[in-house]
Amino acid sequence: MDQTATMPETHQTRSTPDAGSSDAGSFDGPTSRTPGVLARAWRGDSADHPAARPALVLLLVGTAALYLWGLGSSGWANSFYSAAAQAGSDSWKAMFFGASDAAGSITVDKTPLSIWVMALSVRLFGLSSWSILVPQALMGVATVALLHTTVRRTTGNAWAGLGAGLVLALTPVAVLMFRFNNPDALLVLLLVGATAATLRALEDPRRAARWLALGGALVGLGFLTKMLQAFLVLPALAGVYLLAASVPLARRLVHLVVAFAAMVVAGGWWVLAVELWPASSRPWIGGSQDNSILELTLGYNGLGRLNGNEVGSVGGGGMPGGGGAGWGETGLLRLFSSEIGGQVAWLLPAALLLLVAALWLTLRAGEDRRTRPVTAGLVVWGLWLLVTGLTFSLMAGIFHAYYTVALAPAIAAILGIGGHVLWQHRHTVTAAVTAVAVLLSTAAMATVLLGRSDGFLPWLAPLVVTLAGVSAIMVVLLKFVPARLRRRAGLAVALASLVALLAGPTAYAVDTAGSAHTGSIPSAGPSTGRGGFGAGPGGGRGPGGGQPPQLQDGRTGQGQPPQGAGPQGAPGGTGTAPGGGNQGGPGTGGLLDGSTSSEAIDALLTQDAGSYTWVAAAIGSNSASGYQLSTGEPVMAIGGFNGSDPSPTLAQFQQLVADGEVHWFIGGGGAGGRGAGGRGGPGASGGTSTQIQAWVEETFTATTVDGTTLYDLSGGIA
Repeated sequence: MDQTATMPETHQTRSTPDAGSSDAGSFDGPTSRTPGVLARAWRGDSADHPAARPALVLLLVGTAALYLWGLGSSGWANSFYSAAAQAGSDSWKAMFFGASDAAGSITVDKTPLSIWVMALSVRLFGLSSWSILVPQALMGVATVALLHTTVRRTTGNAWAGLGAGLVLALTPVAVLMFRFNNPDALLVLLLVGATAATLRALEDPRRAARWLALGGALVGLGFLTKMLQAFLVLPALAGVYLLAASVPLARRLVHLVVAFAAMVVAGGWWVLAVELWPASSRPWIGGSQDNSILELTLGYNGLGRLNGNEVGSVGGGGMPGGGGAGWGETGLLRLFSSEIGGQVAWLLPAALLLLVAALWLTLRAGEDRRTRPVTAGLVVWGLWLLVTGLTFSLMAGIFHAYYTVALAPAIAAILGIGGHVLWQHRHTVTAAVTAVAVLLSTAAMATVLLGRSDGFLPWLAPLVVTLAGVSAIMVVLLKFVPARLRRRAGLAVALASLVALLAGPTAYAVDTAGSAHTGSIPSAGPSTGRGGFGAGPGGGRGPGGGQPPQLQDGRTGQGQPPQGAGPQGAPGGTGTAPGGGNQGGPGTGGLLDGSTSSEAIDALLTQDAGSYTWVAAAIGSNSASGYQLSTGEPVMAIGGFNGSDPSPTLAQFQQLVADGEVHWFIGGGGAGGRGAGGRGGPGASGGTSTQIQAWVEETFTATTVDGTTLYDLSGGIA
């Protein structure tokens, strides 16, 4: 088969209407005289309507405003990662490994690419909430722009790309995570880039290997961001290329091998470096029990997420009969549950309906069905949605509602492409029935989700139902509208339908952007009153509310709560406000909450700080993080995030104290059930963190400063 045989048709779809419609190009304006450079940049593709490029600019500016608005109110957001970014800004070695502190005692429990981005930002702009969170917001804007461009190329219609970008920008969980410092923002950007590169490979067979290599490299970088979750898109990328590429099968397989090699190189070089680096001169690999990045990859962050068998986890694993222990019930309806539905499920039924209908319409319309760009787009985004959605629905291990941000690009792209296909075939019965089903299912979904938030915009659900119902009736009546008015009537119905589809998620998105989010498990939108683990007052803006999962010995993972508000009064605050100074009272933090410090504690910790490797040590990463962010000095996180990692051992810690490397021990974090007030917390009963805390309490004299218990270790072992 000639490699270039389908290229004219493929490229033509970028500037001409789909073959299935006689007036599909009615949005396209006529070509005028050749404009200047600035005018061309503002005008965009000459095949697009003149308003398309200004609309794109408005979309991106609006997205930036939504993602940057009041960003500093979240303070350190997830102080676990903020502390690692601060450490990386002080030490290149700590940055390379993703260590929790500049002295390199232990790493975060993920691969460190997102930490590198934040650490570089802190190096450039200084330590602040904005320097940590702005990179995520910019990643969000870039993701919206990239998705728009990808859907635009797939459909040849700028409005389809704008619709997809708008849906993504307003998805509540996307607003949440593009304003937060978890790795998910970078992961989503990289995976959308990998999908865009794969579709370009289909479009340009002569350069397919290069595009696939780029796509594979981006997935590899996704692995360096959040490990095996990045690989959930591989069935979609490989599947669509095998199905739709115009080159012979043998060459397709070779191209996929090239993509796989690029992925392994891009994601594997760091793993190889860590495995070859002498363990004695690098940090302990956080989240692992054997100080191995491979164990972390395949265990705690790998198969353990699927089957619930996660050594060192605070969750007890999966429950027989479809339970997910502390992580919620598993099953096909999990994504519609009270904890997760408001994050991403608003348009999920619509996306599934459009996926089926659009595939049916496009497969019926063309001669060369495999190579149609629209069909390829539906296949790749559809497989992304189905594989990732089913994985999230059925996984028995650690699962949080914000993971569903990985579904947002696929839902948005399917809506953009599917909406384009329905418009192209709007005179058919199939398109009309699908449009009505999409409107009614979305109205029903919005009614359910809005009904879970008592007192939140009670007028919105009736408005959505009314608007969707009227739009559905108008879809049916369009065929009776006079031909000269049908196009304008169709546009009016399309706009009304768009408002009905987006009213609910937009309300949640604005609420999310207007609220501070702190702690390790944020959630979008107003409180449903039935949140899961970590979903506290205000829709998960602070810890609490749900029952925490149990540690594997049966204790709860609820650390001692902070004794005051967080930055700028945010509930469940994660630390001091950027730049130092205590907001509210000090608190020792816990499993999910970052600690807070005070001026008196800061003064104590920083006294003669240059004489010590670590100014303090605390059980668990969050307990250590607030003090480190407030003082700017290394604070050892004993046991890593959960306090359950065997690092350091009691003997090792005793030797560090004897050598004068640790100045203070901060108590009250709740290790092995020995925290203040007898609360359970990070660590496992009988584990190294419990042993260390017990030894410190028995050996050294306690000092209370602003309600926080500290032990001066500078005298050495008596």
